[in-house]
Amino acid sequence: MKAAWFETVGAASEVIEVGQRDTPSPAAGEVLVAIKASGVNPSDVKTRAGARGPIAYPYLIPHSDGAGVIEAVGEGVDSNRVGQRVWIWNGAWKRQFGTCAEYISVPEKMAVKLPDNTGFDAGACLGIPASTACYGLFADGEIEGQTVLVTGGAGAVGHYAIQLAKWAGARVITTVSNEDKAARAKASGADHVINYKSGNTTEAILDAAGGRNVDRVVEVEFGGNMDVTNQVLRPGGTIATYGSMANPTPSIPFYDMMFNGTTLRMFLVYLLQGQERTMVCDRVNAALEGGALTHEIAQSFSLSDTVSAHEAVESGTIIGNIVVTT
Repeated sequence: MKAAWFETVGAASEVIEVGQRDTPSPAAGEVLVAIKASGVNPSDVKTRAGARGPIAYPYLIPHSDGAGVIEAVGEGVDSNRVGQRVWIWNGAWKRQFGTCAEYISVPEKMAVKLPDNTGFDAGACLGIPASTACYGLFADGEIEGQTVLVTGGAGAVGHYAIQLAKWAGARVITTVSNEDKAARAKASGADHVINYKSGNTTEAILDAAGGRNVDRVVEVEFGGNMDVTNQVLRPGGTIATYGSMANPTPSIPFYDMMFNGTTLRMFLVYLLQGQERTMVCDRVNAALEGGALTHEIAQSFSLSDTVSAHEAVESGTIIGNIVVTT
């Protein structure tokens, strides 16, 4: 099969190779998926660049997200799954063989049925961006009637969080850094879009919320936004955070947050297990089937041009998702 891989970490142009590798065979409990699209996420390029340390294998086929068609099944898997369109989560999470190849073999639970109304390129955006948004919103129950703050509303996760929150009956306030991103967040369905680089962000959020505090925050930058977040969150509210790049070691105002009854939920979507994972997959698919989600595919690259796909993600200038097609 054709695949992209790297044997050591470093710059994309220096370490990524594209060529032929053995086609995998599904073991017991696994399915063999013919990949049609592979999602390239920031975590993928960080792993390749060395931010996670050296790789644990002789070589690594990258990318955790993908979508394709089941071509074969291993022992114990219903043969009726052959021919099923699926999306994949955790393809390269603590695994040697990710989705940046013509084929991948994964445990069958990691290949989720892809609704018929959803293309493969969109399916390659569900394992990390859409699933992160979904868990951040629904990890603690229903949000109908609540006011949700989504920080970074033009980002890949923010784009899905806005849509999923509106689908669930919430009012959505989001923050962005410029007018172009504001237009994109508004197009996603946000009720109020606030440019945090212009004016008093705290006042703007409270004004958008009608003078009340927000119920829940889906937070892309916990440390950097903490001062604002703690001022706009209602007593007993929840911060669900999946990132803190600008301030990776924040000092938490413990007593202020304790006396506000704040729930702080830190999570990594790769680690979802059991009912958490089932909830996310079911809700994402329900939203897809209901036509509630649009997908921001910024650029698509061929498998032979995987280097350029990684460089596009690393540029920091792309708004939306990057996919590699086979």
